[in-house]
Amino acid sequence: MPNVEIVILNWNGEEHLRRFLPSVVAAAPEGVGVVVADNGSTDGSVALLEREFPSVGVVRLERNYGFAGGYNRALERIEAEYFVLLNSDVETPPGWLEPLLDCLRRHPDVAVVSPKLLSFRDRGRFEYAGASGGFIDFLGYPFCRGRILRSVECDAGQYDDARDVFWVSGAAFCCRADVFRALGGFDADFFAHMEEIDLCWRMQLAGWRVRVVPESRVYHLGGGTLATDSPAKVFYNHRNDLAMLYKCASPWQRAVVAVVRPGLDLLAALSYLVQGRADSFRAVFRAWRDFLGWHGELTRKRRAIRASRRGSAAANIYRGSVLLRYLLGRRTFGRLM
Repeated sequence: MPNVEIVILNWNGEEHLRRFLPSVVAAAPEGVGVVVADNGSTDGSVALLEREFPSVGVVRLERNYGFAGGYNRALERIEAEYFVLLNSDVETPPGWLEPLLDCLRRHPDVAVVSPKLLSFRDRGRFEYAGASGGFIDFLGYPFCRGRILRSVECDAGQYDDARDVFWVSGAAFCCRADVFRALGGFDADFFAHMEEIDLCWRMQLAGWRVRVVPESRVYHLGGGTLATDSPAKVFYNHRNDLAMLYKCASPWQRAVVAVVRPGLDLLAALSYLVQGRADSFRAVFRAWRDFLGWHGELTRKRRAIRASRRGSAAANIYRGSVLLRYLLGRRTFGRLM
């Protein structure tokens, strides 16, 4: 067994730890460590770990650095060949980890691999955050095998083939530690949301592959930190998606995005206003303001990414609009592709 550490980032997640950590500890193969990285929690998380989970390591961070910064700082303190990043609201059945590690062993050009994510509440349905592997369309909208926008499919084995994908969910993210470190980890400026998609894109541009292995499955509760429709999630998703596109997309894709996305984001903002969600309406404009204010820093990052480019992610970018196809009734991955 290679040197493997399962690392769970926690922020005020005492109840999630009490509910889900026992399955993680029980399913961890012999020799695999389990560590909770605490992002400056103010609840009883650390006391719970000390009292009820003495075998679990704890990395304490002095404040909440978000998903991206929290993991970056925690993993600096952990030595391993492979990191397994796991959300605190994920249940892991026995045998879930071995197929992921076997994939990395057999495919030395794969940087990160993920299990199939199923809903903890409805175990016959895919989970929104990653389903059976993710893609994006040409305008930067993410979708999954098993989830197109808000439409989530039941799992009938239709996406059980292991294959390369564009991105895998940060809820269960098994990666090579040396690649994670060489690429600078997650973009800490993102704070939360889209950081795993951004890193998967950068991995592919650096010549690595991203893969899903549905033979492995986990059950994800989802929405444990930010509710799906919260203004904060709207803000981070819009801002970070734009930043990711600016950093990683080809000149042609960037040009198309620059023409089309402002109008689509304005329509999204207006739809929030019609729904009475004024905070989400304002969040879209705050996202654009912050994105435009990042221009200098994003340009520097883009140049660094292009200078070290060794590969391409083009094969896993859908060349059309998932939003348009969705409006035309193509609301499953099978029908879309």
